[in-house]
Amino acid sequence: MNGRTKGPTADRTEGRLTALRSGYRRQAPGEPRAVGYLYILPALAVYAVFLLYPFGQSVWLSFVHWDGLTVATPAGFDNYRDLFSDPSLRAPFAHALLLLVFYSALPVAIGLLLAAVMSRVRVRGMTFFRTVLFLPQVLALIVVGVAWRSILAPDGLLNDTLRAVGLGSLARPWLGDYTWALPAVGVVGTWVGTGLCMILFLAGAQRIPRELYEAARIDGAGPVREFRTVTLPGLRPQIAVALTLTIIAGLRNFDLIYITTSGGPGNATSVPAYEVYHRAFETNQVGSAAAVGVALTVLIFVLTVTVSRLVEGRRS
Repeated sequence: MNGRTKGPTADRTEGRLTALRSGYRRQAPGEPRAVGYLYILPALAVYAVFLLYPFGQSVWLSFVHWDGLTVATPAGFDNYRDLFSDPSLRAPFAHALLLLVFYSALPVAIGLLLAAVMSRVRVRGMTFFRTVLFLPQVLALIVVGVAWRSILAPDGLLNDTLRAVGLGSLARPWLGDYTWALPAVGVVGTWVGTGLCMILFLAGAQRIPRELYEAARIDGAGPVREFRTVTLPGLRPQIAVALTLTIIAGLRNFDLIYITTSGGPGNATSVPAYEVYHRAFETNQVGSAAAVGVALTVLIFVLTVTVSRLVEGRRS
């Protein structure tokens, strides 16, 4: 005791200091603070202007009938009901889901196989093979489409090769055949996506500890069991990334369809992204095109989130 008594003002000041100190103690060093949001504000503004605002406008257009010239009239949910009742609108979504087998499932499976082989067997000229397989990723899809349209033409390289080896009966106009046009476009997507998946898996395989492979071999694991118990679990994040990228690329596919088939023959290869263009700019059904675009966005979001949760698992 120093013989002095604290007044009410000193007590209030000490109380504020104590509250301030406790506030600082609750926030750990390095913990994100509100000021950090200021750094992302410019990017968020650009995102809002160029993505969120156009998307909101597309949602509004999906609820009107509009030909792009005259006054729009309210449509309610008519444009969305047409997605389920109109066969010409259901077919593009069915084609897109079928193309995912070629654009996503096959590239991931082939990429895993190539990565497993290349990481286990020392191949001479590995850099050359990697470059060749990744080359389609650096080419513009317009160039890819023009090249494959020439290869798959009735007098193209593929049919000429079939006739040269005595399999002329198999030659056909691949992109003009109602049965084979969609698989033919899908093969082009597989060729484009495989290199990306392989590079992702090779990079992921290098991060798997060698000790795990040695332990598996000591336990008598063969190549297949080693791949199933060590490589595959170690590549789960890369598989999730590859599936997400290829699913998005497959569902928003427009360039290849426009260049190779323009949705034909008939609408045998029409996909939602091409249908948006066709309805908005060729048949002046802007409201219907907007509804297709919104439905495609929702489908991409649901599929990518579901695949990421299933493959990558819930983070602890």
